[in-house]
Amino acid sequence: MDDQRIRRFKVGPPKTKGDYDSVDGRLSIRVPVKAGLRRIGVTFADHSDALLERKRQPYRVAFNMHRHPRLSPAIYQVSINGPFQIQGSGETASRAKIFIEKPQTPAEEDQCAKRILSHLMRRAYRRPITSEDLIQPLRFYRQESAKKGFEAGIETALSAILVSPQFLLRIENEPHDVLPDTPYKVSDLELATRLSFFLWSSIPDETLLDLASHGALSKGDELTRQTKRMLRDPRAKSLITNFADQWLYLRNLDSFTPDARLFPDFDENLRKALRKETEMLFGHILKEDRSVLELLQCNYTFLNERLARHYSVPGIHGSHFRKVALKPEMHRGGVLRHGSILAVTSYATRTSPVIRGHWILGNLLGSPPPPPPPNIPALEETSVDASLSVRERFAEHRANAACARCHDVLDPVGFVLENFDAVGRWRDMENGRPVDASGGFSDGSQFEGVEALEEAILRRPKLFVQTLSEKLLTYALGRGIETYDAPAVRRIIRHAEKDDFRMSSIILGVVRSQPFQMRKTLP
Repeated sequence: MDDQRIRRFKVGPPKTKGDYDSVDGRLSIRVPVKAGLRRIGVTFADHSDALLERKRQPYRVAFNMHRHPRLSPAIYQVSINGPFQIQGSGETASRAKIFIEKPQTPAEEDQCAKRILSHLMRRAYRRPITSEDLIQPLRFYRQESAKKGFEAGIETALSAILVSPQFLLRIENEPHDVLPDTPYKVSDLELATRLSFFLWSSIPDETLLDLASHGALSKGDELTRQTKRMLRDPRAKSLITNFADQWLYLRNLDSFTPDARLFPDFDENLRKALRKETEMLFGHILKEDRSVLELLQCNYTFLNERLARHYSVPGIHGSHFRKVALKPEMHRGGVLRHGSILAVTSYATRTSPVIRGHWILGNLLGSPPPPPPPNIPALEETSVDASLSVRERFAEHRANAACARCHDVLDPVGFVLENFDAVGRWRDMENGRPVDASGGFSDGSQFEGVEALEEAILRRPKLFVQTLSEKLLTYALGRGIETYDAPAVRRIIRHAEKDDFRMSSIILGVVRSQPFQMRKTLP
């Protein structure tokens, strides 16, 4: 706890097969802990590889819930119970946010409750509170406080607030003085909520609410100042864990389970490391306000020892991630070289040029092909010679004229990444033969290898920036992009181009756009 060892256990196999309770039962301890935030860690001490031959680690698989081989026991979960012998509610940070004041006498309780609930409801409902808003929560407070006391009454009233549609839903009321089917600017309070959920995935803070309540958020350059302030806040991390994870398909890593016979080193630690690398690159560009083009091409990445070994990058030790300068022979860099992207665009047993090509065209270039026609046969793995390369297998598949229409667009783009296997490792050979990583776009341009693909995309950077802008605008609005949003997207790109396509320029362009600041009344 807090980097200090509390207890060390020796774990052995159960005496009776399957009797894991007898093992876990010896792993319980009770320790005194002062109230507050604490860092808790539970781990197995790492062993050096310089051991006797019989103890050497044949694979890097250290933690895997459903796969074998497994080198050692693994931690499935940790349960923390307490406190025991409770002597009072104490003073915690969460209680301080609720009980902004306390009544000194019973006569003061009702007015004190009103002020506490008004303060909580203002944050929860994201607007000033009226006397009508207080009626229902106060009714719950008075019913419960009469039986169990002041704090129990506040608890019940807070429960009512947290199930209110005003808290659970983002409600934007149409003004009465605007004609039907007419565009209008949303109010400052609604704009504050849109901005906060876009950048933080949470409710506005006091600063934003105060400005919006006084109608100052949309005045002058205040919206720009607040956007930049919020991007500097740690809560802007939600753009990584929510937006980037959705856009780049990182959430699909949880369901990616490669064949254990073909990829015996893949385990949960590697899965998390792959995702962490891509999230840290996006977070670095966001925090340092760098050009979004670095997502495609950069001479650095973020690695820990587990991921560095997977990539065959030497000299990286320890479980913590750090920024690593790259050499060309390491074959690493932008997201097209990240194991996370390469894994979620593969099958359990092999790479998939179709999925990779579709991912590049749809997620980076904004031009996904149309859905396949019905009744298209799948590539039958059992009917194709397993010694053939993926390219040769797909050549047989494309012989079907109905398949060729889509595959002639998708496959050449995906084939460019064939130097990376299904778990993102670099390879020069496939089934004993050199990898053919040549490909191209449907416009006739030809290139070979991931570096050439990156250069081809960067020769027309506005295509990538347009796609990212549309994805961000979709995320910010909570709806898909329509044809009438095209002028707003073009303005975002023009504004960002003047600033070297920096991340903040694109985000500011989204915030300043008409779709973000306006809506239309119902017909």
